[in-house]
Amino acid sequence: MTTLPVYRWRLAPDGLATRRQLRARGLRPGGQDVAAQIERSRRRRGPLVAYLYRVDQALPVRPMTPARWAALDRANTAKRTCPECRRDAGYIIPVSLGMCVPCHDNPTSVAA
Repeated sequence: MTTLPVYRWRLAPDGLATRRQLRARGLRPGGQDVAAQIERSRRRRGPLVAYLYRVDQALPVRPMTPARWAALDRANTAKRTCPECRRDAGYIIPVSLGMCVPCHDNPTSVAA
């Protein structure tokens, strides 16, 4: 078992990047193991940790296919559909409410 090299915030060497930095370059980790980590200290809590991946081993992001676009559209539609009135609310239903805002505010007059 090997330990990961730990770098301080903004002091990571070139050739290493976080997932977000890879994504901004149109890359993804592609199954590679974490190469290192960076830590940013905080006053009253534990340090913030970000994992770093090697840029030279990163793969290009897979393109969105029509099937993946359709699946994403169905998932977003399901998140917008109110389980009480079965209408598209036009926004993602808050998990804390479990239904659209009109159904939550006026539970007695549920539209059919």
